[in-house]
Amino acid sequence: MRAHETVGRVYRRCGCRDEQRRQLGVHCPQLISDPAHGTWTSAVDLPATEPGGHNRTVRRGGFPTEGDARTALHRYRAGRRIGISADPNQTVADYLIQWLTAKRLRLKATTWVRYRDYVHHDLIPALGPIRLDELAYEHIHHFVLAQLAAGRGRPTVWHILATLSSAIGDAVRQHRLPTNVVRPTVVPRPASGERTIWTPAQTIRFLRHCHTNDPDFADLIEFLIGTGLRKGEALGLHWDDVHLGSRTIYVRWTLSAIDNNKLTLTRPKTRKSSNWVALSPRIHAILTHRKTQHRTASDPAAPPGGGFVFHREDGRPLHPEYVLNHFHYLARQAGVPRTSVHDLRHLAATLALTHGVELTIVSKTLRHSTISTTANIYGHLTKPAARQAVDAIAQQLDREEKRYDHTTTTSPPAPRSQPHSDHYTQAA
Repeated sequence: MRAHETVGRVYRRCGCRDEQRRQLGVHCPQLISDPAHGTWTSAVDLPATEPGGHNRTVRRGGFPTEGDARTALHRYRAGRRIGISADPNQTVADYLIQWLTAKRLRLKATTWVRYRDYVHHDLIPALGPIRLDELAYEHIHHFVLAQLAAGRGRPTVWHILATLSSAIGDAVRQHRLPTNVVRPTVVPRPASGERTIWTPAQTIRFLRHCHTNDPDFADLIEFLIGTGLRKGEALGLHWDDVHLGSRTIYVRWTLSAIDNNKLTLTRPKTRKSSNWVALSPRIHAILTHRKTQHRTASDPAAPPGGGFVFHREDGRPLHPEYVLNHFHYLARQAGVPRTSVHDLRHLAATLALTHGVELTIVSKTLRHSTISTTANIYGHLTKPAARQAVDAIAQQLDREEKRYDHTTTTSPPAPRSQPHSDHYTQAA
């Protein structure tokens, strides 16, 4: 019997009780006389997890047929063979906590903290007690309705569902679950908000005001516009990654705030984000000036990596939230429209595209994962270039058509060939 128990077993039982109100379970007489009586259960005996401990049994019941019970048993055993906890009694809360632990070594710290907050503050309180195997689309639907009724915004609810979908998607890829019940999502992906992009005149107006009131901060803003770097990438830039001789910088780090408090250096957003960026003469001059100041103020206790290019007076990095707030403050003073620091990256792309720079070059400068990403964001700016392309095709055809017409009107007529009938007559 133990040999069968080690690989699992299925059996039929019911909820009938005897005169002392004790459940009969597998000993109910009706199980023998009535094949439709009771339900099927699968069970697996697992070894003790600690020396001297007792074995434990994982059971899952309520299956209408023996085949359903054996399928559940097979899924559980298959999961254990590849190291997955396929306990049918595992709750959504248990799985999400286990998933978070595994993800901590793979995700950026800021991403992991966002997932952690959604899991502990939103998902576990609402869906945690449900068995993972029993989580259904209806649970997700009611969760969304409850969140919206409580006043949560649709973008926030969408991000919570995206976190859950990522977790359930991993369970599907690991053959822990057959399908991802979070897909299709109940709430559609929120549309991107309308961006406010400065004109060149507004940009110069802000920079002039900024240079007068806060020259160091003006260097940072012009650097962001002139390179298209993300805010965190610029704040995490070290002097060791600045190569003034070759007029390039290399993006290796991004500075992030964990829980809006602890500053940490993490890898850039994507693999292609870790790449070199060329420097214009304006940006090269700014960095050269800052490098001279840095050498003057350097000391033997300087931080490794040459220190931060943009920093506070004591050499520590600028806090991302301070940069955003100070940027809005100076923009208000300068009398230019309110925009975000990240929109300076869009400003850089806009200035390049409207000046006729090819989309592939702009995509490389921004270090997008694919050129389609650039096209999706800035497709509206490529319309003039598209018109230039079709106009160039038409102009080329027009020139060839005029050349052809000129050739046919000035050339002498070609000799006419003899009719076929005359040819045959002469041949005869």
